[in-house]
Amino acid sequence: MLARATRPLLLCLRPSPSSAAEELLCPPPSPSSAAEDLLLQWGCTDADLRKILSRQPSISRMDPSSLQSKLDSLLSAGLRPPHLAHIISCRPRFLAGRLGAGLPPRLAFLRTLFRTESDLLRAILRNPSLLSYDVHRTMRPCVDLYARLGVPPLDLGRVLLSRPTAISRSTLTDEKLELIRLMGLPPQAATYKYAVSVLAVSHVHTIREKMANLEKFGFSGDQVLKLFGRSPNVLTLSVDKVQRNMTYLVGTMKLPPRVAIDQPFLLFANLERVLRPRFQVGGRIEELGLEPRVRGEKLVAALRMTEERFLRRFVDCHGQKLKDELRELYFSVKGVARLAAASKSSTAHRGFPF
Repeated sequence: MLARATRPLLLCLRPSPSSAAEELLCPPPSPSSAAEDLLLQWGCTDADLRKILSRQPSISRMDPSSLQSKLDSLLSAGLRPPHLAHIISCRPRFLAGRLGAGLPPRLAFLRTLFRTESDLLRAILRNPSLLSYDVHRTMRPCVDLYARLGVPPLDLGRVLLSRPTAISRSTLTDEKLELIRLMGLPPQAATYKYAVSVLAVSHVHTIREKMANLEKFGFSGDQVLKLFGRSPNVLTLSVDKVQRNMTYLVGTMKLPPRVAIDQPFLLFANLERVLRPRFQVGGRIEELGLEPRVRGEKLVAALRMTEERFLRRFVDCHGQKLKDELRELYFSVKGVARLAAASKSSTAHRGFPF
């Protein structure tokens, strides 16, 4: 019985000239549905279509007129076919549920948060779920929450351009409110709205962990909070990255810990591709007695430069032989990958919230 049941499959796999009998045994793929053809007409690629149907198979069975109506509803948000393809492939459930009835009030509310239609479009493309949030249960309470802290709706719109999921993930506990107060930022400060939003979307225990990580290098709690106020995205960096950068800055480059407070970009810089190669080239320049040297204030300036400018300023200004030696050192150090970085387990990635 098993041999007879598997015989057609074996015939399909056996290479042989095409024939009518073979076509019967190995039928061609089923033709695309009208709904699939409509999505292709609206700018979806074959890859987009495969992704959409793998996540929401019911779309292939949708009535084309119903699908067309939902696509027209998305057009009312100012979206065009290329944008629609991106949004649908990210959120195919938009087409599987009821979309048209609640969309106009959502769009009307979202427009109160953005100064221009282009800003609204950018926010939607970064987080298509903005089109599905309930106005009264999700969006308005969040807007009111930020307004009580001195972040008006239009400022919250600026936040959503950089942190598009803030509406659904912002919570403020008494501890977070105290941290906001201790930062000492006035509401009119340029970074205030971003500092508040990063604290609002972060878990309290991760905030404590990242503060403790910086305090290990001699910073007080007040200094750490002032750093968060000046550069709120420091709170989005992983504990591992901050610890590795600080250890190199203090232990190898012999810089005072205070430099991270004065120059927060040093915590964001890539250790393997920026800090280490430039510092080692600077050391070699000093060994050879060359000028200009990469030390003191020039060291911090050199770390901030683009790679092209750094090479032009400190490497290519020398004779061909020295230039070749310094370039070889720079790119050899830069090319050394972090030990075991490729084999790190993906489970170690903490993801969002920060």
